[in-house]
Amino acid sequence: MAGGSLTAGGAVPAQAQLFPEQVTSALGLPGVLGEVVGALIAAFLIGNVMLAFTGVAGPWAKRKITAAFTDRIAVDRIGPFGLLIIPAASVQLLAKELIIPEGATRPAYDLAPIVLPASALLGFSVIPMGRLGPLNLQLADPETGFVLVFAFASIASVSLVMAGYASNNKYSLLGGLRAVAQNLAYEIPLIVTAMSVVVFAGTLQTSGIVSAQQEALVTIAGITIPAWYAFVNPFAFGLFVVANMAEIGRNPFDIPEAPTEIVAGYQTEYSSAYFVLFYLGEFLHVFLGGAILTVAFLGGASGPGPESIGFVWFVVKVWAFFLFTQWCRSALPRVRIDQLIEIGWKGMLVLSFANLLLTAVLVGVIV
Repeated sequence: MAGGSLTAGGAVPAQAQLFPEQVTSALGLPGVLGEVVGALIAAFLIGNVMLAFTGVAGPWAKRKITAAFTDRIAVDRIGPFGLLIIPAASVQLLAKELIIPEGATRPAYDLAPIVLPASALLGFSVIPMGRLGPLNLQLADPETGFVLVFAFASIASVSLVMAGYASNNKYSLLGGLRAVAQNLAYEIPLIVTAMSVVVFAGTLQTSGIVSAQQEALVTIAGITIPAWYAFVNPFAFGLFVVANMAEIGRNPFDIPEAPTEIVAGYQTEYSSAYFVLFYLGEFLHVFLGGAILTVAFLGGASGPGPESIGFVWFVVKVWAFFLFTQWCRSALPRVRIDQLIEIGWKGMLVLSFANLLLTAVLVGVIV
């Protein structure tokens, strides 16, 4: 960051219009109807951006990154850089026959693959993604937005349980039960660690948390280190990353699907469009996890340069987290279910409460 000014790309002044309001103003639609139409259009645009990220990440980026880590080539013959694998894989998966297992509990079986991606998309509704030119890319900014994003994200475990129970398959049921155990063991440390961020920021509003990280922490040899909470409290940042990885089910915590143990876990009996929805939901939650991490610890959309390119920095940070998850997938072995539970309850839980207590004491002394 030498030679550049750090701008609050994610900081949203109280009087600034949110994205739905900007769309409504641009369309010139009056009254409640205009607000509803503006909100729907804004949500549609933001949702499609996230779906586009997922479309690139799943069929193409995941393979290319894993191949780079394991000294392989991956897809390179279908279009330039293998990019046409994205539509090819989509057509391939959607063209497969949708097989419903005998004895499946419906409509729970049908709803499970819809709930997973929907919960992630709901989470993005309160994430401040910064500015892109004149556009302020945030759908809503409630005073309890930080709580809402965790509430929306936690719905994912309900989907996995529904899929596991409704599939009438013992491997699926085991995957669903593992998802519940993992969620209980790691969501508490995740939220407790996030509360240490709230103690620092003094607000539950996501834009307020980003704004609180815009000051310079220290300047060394002309290089300005921002007051991002990852630098202010690296211990909490480390705890949050580990708990976040468990929450989104990435290596070494991909226990609910564990292919070498329980076939494919909760999604064993799903095919065609239903499998695509699960696959979509899995990657949407990876990006949502990266977005939450960015807001809580990495200064949101802030970065060198003008405020109008804040969204670019937001995308860079979220994709950096995705790259980290793929590195873990290639480098770290999966832990056993008993090890996962022990790490969560005996390690993460104790450390997260210790971090919260220490943070509260430090803030109390400083303030």
